[in-house]
Amino acid sequence: MKPIRHIHPHFQYWLKYKDQHLIHLYTDVRMYLLELFPACNEILYHTHALTSVYSISDKLSDAFCMIPIYTQHLNVGFNKGALLKDPHQLLKGTGKLIRHIEVKHPNDYRNLSVQSLIQEAYDFARKDMDKPTMSTGNTISKIKIP
Repeated sequence: MKPIRHIHPHFQYWLKYKDQHLIHLYTDVRMYLLELFPACNEILYHTHALTSVYSISDKLSDAFCMIPIYTQHLNVGFNKGALLKDPHQLLKGTGKLIRHIEVKHPNDYRNLSVQSLIQEAYDFARKDMDKPTMSTGNTISKIKIP
């Protein structure tokens, strides 16, 4: 499949240092999220993990989903996952709000149960948003490269 948006050069700079399996998984998860929500904004960070965050505005507080890439694994994270209905008990984590789904294979996220969670997270973010945004479909890099 053709990517909906190219991966930002700042993100690509750090992504190339990851294991090839993680790169392939990340690329597919990202494509899947952007296919579901092509108008969402993608906000990029490189802190303890290389992370792309998917938001209904240009603010992190309006994010509904994220893909953090760690050294040996990656997750599909939900910024307010503790507030979502999770009838299939897919979400892991013990934090106050953030929950995640462990990703090892495409079938870990390319299924109706996860798609429903992502849709619920998106809907929750839209209801929770302070004010509508005019910023859609953008990639915003917060990454510094040497």
